[in-house]
Amino acid sequence: MPSENEPSGWDIWRWLPVAWLCLVMALSARGIDASIGIMLDFSMPAAVLYLIYASVGFSAVTIAWGIYLLVLAYNRDVRFPRNFTIWQWTIIAFLVAKQIYVLVMPDFAFGLVGLAWDGGEIAIGLVMIWLVSRQDQPRALVGNDERARPGLLVSLFAGLIGVIVGGAVGAVAGLAAGTGISEVTDMSCFEGACGYFVVLVGLVGGLVGAISGGIFAVWRIHRRRPKVAA
Repeated sequence: MPSENEPSGWDIWRWLPVAWLCLVMALSARGIDASIGIMLDFSMPAAVLYLIYASVGFSAVTIAWGIYLLVLAYNRDVRFPRNFTIWQWTIIAFLVAKQIYVLVMPDFAFGLVGLAWDGGEIAIGLVMIWLVSRQDQPRALVGNDERARPGLLVSLFAGLIGVIVGGAVGAVAGLAAGTGISEVTDMSCFEGACGYFVVLVGLVGGLVGAISGGIFAVWRIHRRRPKVAA
């Protein structure tokens, strides 16, 4: 007989979205690793670099957001289905926007493999959205008292997510800004001078973004005042 905190029928079908979540996070991490070398190749067309920067930044957000969803799934939190659905729809929207960008920009050639890969990911994502929409709302294994202020571990976790997301967004914005400045000012690339400048701006942007993101995340999670018991 299932326990009071564990809903009946919590079977493999309920855990498929969690397995898909882990797979998407792993693929995002692999994509970031594969893009690092390309990001430093400043001979690439600007349109290609912008897409790579956006993809790396979005992958970092996907991983950080996915960690939060894993915590919800581990606690069997009632918020998991809704948050997973938003996460998945965000990924689908990005994949569609990426394909439109590739088709519109003249620097890209049509690739059937890339289109099929993104199409398959979108199709699986839609199936996972359908699966979580059919799940009953399970009780959390760890209670959520909305009247209590966030604890130390929650604040640390929020700060970590903020640092990761802020750092990734800041680094991508810095690299894009550095590339734009070097092109507008016609900066000399003798002995890689323009490349060093872009990397430096990216590092500064990542540092500023990480600090700002961590502070904002901790502030945001403590901003809501605890509810007064009726």
